[in-house]
Amino acid sequence: MKISAKVYVVGDNIDTDNIIPAQYLNLVPTIPAEYEKLGSYAMAGLPDDAIPFVDKATGKTPYGILIAGRNFGCGSSREHAPVALGAAGCKAVVAEYYARIYFRNSVSTGEVYPFESVESLVKEFKTGDEATLDTVAGTLTRESDGKVFRLKDLGAVAPVVEAGGMFAYARKMHLIK
Repeated sequence: MKISAKVYVVGDNIDTDNIIPAQYLNLVPTIPAEYEKLGSYAMAGLPDDAIPFVDKATGKTPYGILIAGRNFGCGSSREHAPVALGAAGCKAVVAEYYARIYFRNSVSTGEVYPFESVESLVKEFKTGDEATLDTVAGTLTRESDGKVFRLKDLGAVAPVVEAGGMFAYARKMHLIK
């Protein structure tokens, strides 16, 4: 699958409070209206001078790919973090590396592809650049000049994310009804 979208770039140590502040954790993602509202608060914990991740008028993000540095998703174990990004319309996060619990929550929920970059990409891209992520080839291409960046293989978690998370994958594999 290919994801072509604008990118949103953040640095190192983006924690779950940056991704979805604690005051929004009372929203229940299994309730459709609350799922949508959760997405409207994605990345609301970034500093006030940051470029807004979500368009206030639509409650959705114009950025389908988020590029981050090291230790993305550190902090608490809230699974609301990848859910908020997915609910906002983000399809993938490409980080240098993840906090383990965030990575696991991304896989479990199936909301966003959690790719790791081979090299740091935060200085290679700027917010608003167009890029194409090829989930099969494991590449991220900067559209302005065609430069291709290798990503680490998702391995055994790829089909789980593609299915839409652990429960969807288990149903698909006839492990549960």
